[in-house]
Amino acid sequence: MRDVLSKAARIELVIFDVDGVLTDGRLYLGNDGNEYKAFHIRDGHGIKMLLDTGVEVAIISGRRAASVEQRMADLGVRYAYLGVQDKLSVFDGLRAQLGLTTEQIAYVGDDLIDLPVMSRVGLAIAVQDADPFVKQYAHWQTPSCGGRGAARDVCELLLEARGQLAALRDRYL
Repeated sequence: MRDVLSKAARIELVIFDVDGVLTDGRLYLGNDGNEYKAFHIRDGHGIKMLLDTGVEVAIISGRRAASVEQRMADLGVRYAYLGVQDKLSVFDGLRAQLGLTTEQIAYVGDDLIDLPVMSRVGLAIAVQDADPFVKQYAHWQTPSCGGRGAARDVCELLLEARGQLAALRDRYL
């Protein structure tokens, strides 16, 4: 765990996949053809805490959904890439745009499409219920499943590594 905290302390940007990470991976399709997703409220609060401390947050998703665009806007996430087939090229562009090294970036994924980016970042994270093959390439696994607190686990790990979690919690006491 010490190695994970050391890696986590260097993170300036965390990138989340959406389906299976910020959601439980299930797609809800209405009779009207609209797609619906459920997000965990504690994940959202964790993302807001992370943004408040200066850590950038991005999402890269293979699917495009208005509900994801709305949720990211509500949370203040400025870097949202939806409908992406080549996550690695988006990652490379974002890294260059922000002037970060790969060691300063964490990526949270759950499936095979996430491996090209996971294998290049300073801190690769798999959610608890990620594909077993993907878990082999993670530096750390969240205690919670995707869409059920995994993003909050990641946010708290990063805040703990930066020495900021206790102070953030104390604000609520």
